[in-house]
Amino acid sequence: MELLVLFGALFVLLFIGVPVAFSLLTASLACFAVMGIPPIVAVQRVASGISVFTLMAIPFFIFAGDLMYRAGIADRLVRVADAAIGRVTGGLGIVNVGASMMFGAVSGSAIASASAIGSSMVPLMKDKGYPGDYAVNVTVTAAIVGLLIPPSHNMIIYSAASGIGVSIGELFLAGVVPGVLTGLMLMLVAWIVAKRRKLPTGRFPGWREFIRAAAFAIPGLMTAIIIMGGILSGFFTPTESSAIAVIYTMLIGTLVYRGLGWRGTWDAAQKSVRTAAMVLFIIAAATAFGFALALLEVPAALAALIGVLTQDPIVTLLIINVMLLALGTFMDMAPLIVITTPIFLPVAMGMGVDPVHFGIIMMLNLGIGLVTPPVGSVLFVGSAVGKIPVTTLVKTIWPFYLTLLGALLLTTYVPALSLWLPAVWS
Repeated sequence: MELLVLFGALFVLLFIGVPVAFSLLTASLACFAVMGIPPIVAVQRVASGISVFTLMAIPFFIFAGDLMYRAGIADRLVRVADAAIGRVTGGLGIVNVGASMMFGAVSGSAIASASAIGSSMVPLMKDKGYPGDYAVNVTVTAAIVGLLIPPSHNMIIYSAASGIGVSIGELFLAGVVPGVLTGLMLMLVAWIVAKRRKLPTGRFPGWREFIRAAAFAIPGLMTAIIIMGGILSGFFTPTESSAIAVIYTMLIGTLVYRGLGWRGTWDAAQKSVRTAAMVLFIIAAATAFGFALALLEVPAALAALIGVLTQDPIVTLLIINVMLLALGTFMDMAPLIVITTPIFLPVAMGMGVDPVHFGIIMMLNLGIGLVTPPVGSVLFVGSAVGKIPVTTLVKTIWPFYLTLLGALLLTTYVPALSLWLPAVWS
């Protein structure tokens, strides 16, 4: 009965358009009421959900990503990628993926990448004769790579939700190889689709222009190097690195690129506060929902169910992936990480899966949900940027979507892709 109330209330509220955070919290309160638990327990769980030191990094990384966009770093990354690989068939599609990979390395946000790179690349690609659906589909699927290439605030959420203190530094390192591999796979598919659709070919601007573009892009790319270098050397914590990223971005945005003024900084601060408040509220509400699931012993029941179905780790991971992909079609990434990590991580670890490896599986899996209707937030951002209806996009996105699924299978069943770099560093 209690489980029916919990999920029934959640699905009804989501269906009628209630925001995710309020739906999670209301469903939790309804379940507690049926169980005879005082409502103050929900308040306590909400407070404890965000009383985690590592979560302080989230608003700073969001702020740093917005500052990078307003400082014009995305435009410079586009220029260096265009100078390097824009001359091949469908070159701007490959440039789009490369720029998204580089921007993801300094922002860690799929939505920020889709907004920043999309604002630069989609109009440019249209002007050069590329179809709008191709331009947007490349943009939104390439934005997912930013969830894997560090820094990624979603990895911080996973670490906090795991309950076992999964190392953020190891998660950051583990995402590098799968992120680069996914990016290269998307580049290949962008080229194949461009060849089939006979899309335009660019020209090489010369080594002087390439070196000039690279020189201007280096200060922006140094953000990721400073963050990772500081964390891995032990010079500062992931939380401290987020604050340092903000300071560094402000400095290069005002002194080097000169594209960031007081007005841009203030607008970025306002937008980041709203975004961070939304994300943290969702995490807090999801913590209360997760507590209700724990009281109802849902993780143990699910583990027992999967154990009855199969004892094969390959099949178990396939079942988990399918369930996460299904959940990702109607719920955003942050609440799903908080809710599903305590459920699926023990099952995966029981099958011998490393928690760092499982974290990368979740990042890519739930990232795919961001470009999957009906909720896919990144897909809708791309639709707004490119002024292309979502119904038009989903008709031609399938080659890129299948590529992401292929990358997910490789990441799931080849653990070395995620664990090799952390092992080498340690």
